[in-house]
Amino acid sequence: MIEKDEILTGKVLLAEPFMLDPNFKRSAVLLCDHGEDGSVGFIMNKPLNMRIDDLIEDFPEFESEVLFGGPVQTDTIHYIHNIGDLLEDSLKVADGIYWGGDFEKLKFLISSNLIEPGNIRFFVGYAGWTEGQLFEEFNLGSWVLADMDANYLFKTEHKGMWQQVMYNKGDLYTVLAHMPDNFSWN
Repeated sequence: MIEKDEILTGKVLLAEPFMLDPNFKRSAVLLCDHGEDGSVGFIMNKPLNMRIDDLIEDFPEFESEVLFGGPVQTDTIHYIHNIGDLLEDSLKVADGIYWGGDFEKLKFLISSNLIEPGNIRFFVGYAGWTEGQLFEEFNLGSWVLADMDANYLFKTEHKGMWQQVMYNKGDLYTVLAHMPDNFSWN
């Protein structure tokens, strides 16, 4: 059983292994904002087959990947980066992880080669929960809470991220990490 005060901005939400919702199956979600009014996060391991400069008309050419952030407002683009104060108005989520910031300055920094593709991740849409909803989902066993490490977002392969974060929790979670995705394989 998880306590309300354990769910914090900067944590990772791991979908329990049996979650059937296709939006969140085997997903690792970075919780970027959690408070009394609700929660916002981004799925870190669901890449889309597109680049950000293909999605935004006046964006500089940039070899970056775009991820499916979640099923809410899929007509919006969000970004998480590790450049901190270099991008004004960004919010610190965890050590080495910042959310958003001045969009025009972002484009300038990219055009000036001051931001490399490995420094930033772009997301289409986000995962959102209303007040109390996320805590309810924890009580139903939908999520496993884990500590965030910037390497998950910026260095870990998407395909193995869910397993890696689950494995890093140790104990029983190591067993869960090795469960096959398709039970007919057992």
